[in-house]
Amino acid sequence: MKPHLSRRALMACLMITVGTAGAQTASMKDVLRIRIDVGGQVLTATLVDNPTTRDLMLQLPLVLTAKDFMATEKVAYPPRKLSVDGAPASYTPVEGDLCYYGPWGNLALFYASGKPSPGLVLLGRFDGPVDALRKQGETAVRIERVR
Repeated sequence: MKPHLSRRALMACLMITVGTAGAQTASMKDVLRIRIDVGGQVLTATLVDNPTTRDLMLQLPLVLTAKDFMATEKVAYPPRKLSVDGAPASYTPVEGDLCYYGPWGNLALFYASGKPSPGLVLLGRFDGPVDALRKQGETAVRIERVR
């Protein structure tokens, strides 16, 4: 005797499969992305979903002044500190990371890899090259959500 699925069982399997595909599509639409204009050059970044990132998104759009720090990153200060609830105690940044440094309350846009840093929270990664961040000196940055 050949095993077979009843019409009802087959329909239930199809509904589960379609429902799962729909959930995956919805999660793809909910990816958090931002655009950062650095002195006229536009970079994009894909963010991780955590309380710190969600808090940053509530403050957008922002226009900030970014300064070089330790020949590794540009730092800029949002109007208020972000939540670090549930954040790991430390993070080791690599080139292309977008982070938040809780103790000082600044965003950190890494154009070079750094050392392990207690209080550093990963927000996301730039989607491409970060050469625009290497420009020396202060620069205006505009950060906004990609729709």
